[in-house]
Amino acid sequence: MHSNRITNLIQIKYPIIQAVMVWVSGWKLASAVSNNGGFGLIGSGSMKPELLREHIQKCFKATNKPFGVNLPLLRKDADELAKVIVDEKVKIVFTSAGHPGKFIDLFKKNNIIVIHVVPSLKFALKAESVGCDAVVGEGVEAGGHNGLDEITTFSLIPKLVDTLKIPVIAAGGISDGRGMLAAFSLGAEGVQIGTRFAVTQESSAHINYKNAVINAADKDTHLILKKFGMARVIKNKFSQEVFNKELNCEEDEKIKSLLSTKREMKGIFEGDLEEGMIEAGQSSCLINDLPNVETLMKQLIKSYNDALSGIEAL
Repeated sequence: MHSNRITNLIQIKYPIIQAVMVWVSGWKLASAVSNNGGFGLIGSGSMKPELLREHIQKCFKATNKPFGVNLPLLRKDADELAKVIVDEKVKIVFTSAGHPGKFIDLFKKNNIIVIHVVPSLKFALKAESVGCDAVVGEGVEAGGHNGLDEITTFSLIPKLVDTLKIPVIAAGGISDGRGMLAAFSLGAEGVQIGTRFAVTQESSAHINYKNAVINAADKDTHLILKKFGMARVIKNKFSQEVFNKELNCEEDEKIKSLLSTKREMKGIFEGDLEEGMIEAGQSSCLINDLPNVETLMKQLIKSYNDALSGIEAL
C-alpha cells in the first residue's frame, strides 16, 4: 500500500480506519488499531461527556499514534461532547448522523480535521461545501444505522470519487483484503471497517454478540426501523417482530413501543441475543474467528497483498 491523501491527512501507515459501533469502540480498541498502523476511533454514541473524556485520556496514554473520535451530530448532548473533544485536544473527528456544518467552525478554529460519514452524493456535496476534509461513503451493506436510499458501496464510492474534490473513504461490507482492494479499485483512498473490528479481543462487545457474528450466514442480516433510523442487524426475535410489523404496515406507535428500552446496549454490550439489537454488517458471513487487533491487521494486509497478486496474475 502506498501513501495517499488519506494517509497523509491523518498521518497513518495503512489507510485502514476502524469504524465505530455503539458499545464496541472504546479506548482499548481504538488504541490497538492505531498502534498497529491503522486509525482507531472512539465512539461517543454510547457515552456521556465525562465517560468520553475518560476514554480520550486513556487512549492518549495507550498510544502515541493518531486516533480520533466519532461524533453523532443528532445527539441531544452533541455540543457537550464537542466541547470535550476540543478540551482534550483531539485532532481528528469523524462526524455522522446530522448536518456536517454544525460544529465545523468550532473544530476548524481548533485545527481539528473533520471527516463526515455520508450515505449518498447529496450529503457528500454538503459535507464538502461546508469545509469537511474528507468523507466516508457508507454503503447499505454496513452494520448499524444506514441511509434510507439503500445505495450499495459499489455504486456509491465511484460516484463520490467522480464528483468530489476531497478524498473518499469506503465503508460497508468490507472485512478483508479482497474488499479493501475492491474499494481502492473504485477510487477510494481509505477503507473504514466496522463489524470485523467489533469481533476482536479488544472490542468491548459481549462475547455473545461476537459469537453471533461469527456464526452468521449470508442471509442472516436484514434492515429494520426504516422510519425511525434504519439499521442493519442480525435477525433475532426482536428484529423479526419489528420487521413483521413494518411489513404489515402497523401503526408507527406500535413499532415505537418496541424501542422503549436500550435495545443496542442490550444486544451488543449485554449479549441478549433475543431481545437486543444485534447491529452488524452483511460481511458478518465472512468473519469466522476472534483475533486480537495486531493479528487482524496482519491478516488484512496479507489478504490484501494476496488479492493484489491474484489480480496481477490475471
